[in-house]
Amino acid sequence: MSTVLFELSYCPPVAFFAELLSADRLLLERHEHYRKQTYRNRCLVLTAQGVQPLTVPVIDGNRSEKVGIDELEIDYRQNWVHRHWRTLQTAYGNSSFFEYYADYFHDIYVSKPDRLFDLNLALLRLVLCCLRLPLPVAFTAGWHASYSPETLLDRRDWLSPKVLPDTASGAGLRGPYRQCFGAAFVPGLSVLDLLFAVGPAAGHYLVPAPSPAANLLPQEPV
Repeated sequence: MSTVLFELSYCPPVAFFAELLSADRLLLERHEHYRKQTYRNRCLVLTAQGVQPLTVPVIDGNRSEKVGIDELEIDYRQNWVHRHWRTLQTAYGNSSFFEYYADYFHDIYVSKPDRLFDLNLALLRLVLCCLRLPLPVAFTAGWHASYSPETLLDRRDWLSPKVLPDTASGAGLRGPYRQCFGAAFVPGLSVLDLLFAVGPAAGHYLVPAPSPAANLLPQEPV
């Protein structure tokens, strides 16, 4: 069985899902400490003003990197749900399939999960369903800084808002699709951009990295 290991992110980039095409199982890291300025609590969407990050605020942000990822609570004192949803409506309201999926995503947002891990997991399961990727999802039983390549493909922190691996520069796509804004195609966005643009055909746009081990980034200590 081929297993790929990822951290759990907030509406991850397309390249995340492209990697799953070559896997038989997705293993999610549940025993790391939260890390700021990563996709764990942010995603990138395309608006009329260009690429915009959407960030989920967490409680005790200054201390959050000492908190286990599955214990980290979302800060609802900030009205981020309203801001995120309004941004998605403004950015994708005129796309071909936003209304097709909107209610499913909205239901997750307004349910207000207490923890970031639970929010991300609910969104991930929905996107996997939308992409028609019936991949078993499991969780790590403990923390390991590294794994043998014969055991699994370790993709933790492979994707970053700051630095993208070579395969992510092409966004894990067979080719560009029509985006809502701009003349030039913008890669590296949240999977929401693809999903709202092409709908049920989104899974057919994904292409895995031709050489997975060749593009691994050095792992940083947690």
